[in-house]
Amino acid sequence: MAADLTVLTPKFKTQVLKLLANCKARGCEMRPYMSLRTPLEQARLWRQSRAIEAINAKIAEFRAGGAPYLAQTLQKAGPQNGDPVTNAAPGLSWHQWGEAVDCFWVVDGAAVWSAKQLVNGQNGYQVMVAEAQKLGLTPGGGWASFKDWPHVQLRPDASPLKTMSLAQVDSEMKQRFGG
Repeated sequence: MAADLTVLTPKFKTQVLKLLANCKARGCEMRPYMSLRTPLEQARLWRQSRAIEAINAKIAEFRAGGAPYLAQTLQKAGPQNGDPVTNAAPGLSWHQWGEAVDCFWVVDGAAVWSAKQLVNGQNGYQVMVAEAQKLGLTPGGGWASFKDWPHVQLRPDASPLKTMSLAQVDSEMKQRFGG
């Protein structure tokens, strides 16, 4: 099932549709599987593979920064396990702002998750990075560390904290997603 692209900001949705068409024109079908993500969903992903000390430190950081909603959301997410999939705590991923999407590469009707596998001499994630950059988007596969090959976002900034305070992010997340 493909992600709902109607929840993306209009500007980003237009760019994502161009990106998908450009990848397909190059022989690589990329299928969106995650678009808008709630702070609680983000909290669950962030908590994966983190020790309770790191989780408690982030909760304390949120509280001290005037972000009680985000602190409560992170606490409410409860214990999680799994491989690390994000460095963005709740509210700090562009997914919560409708400005990020994750896609997987489709080959012969199956999802392929390898950024190294080649089909007809190319890799879908490598193609997506190149096409995203041409459109002025920021692909996670182009990041220097913690490469997130399926991820593409509208802005070059790592998080909303480049333009907003933590308290402002908290207020906006509470308004958008409720408490």
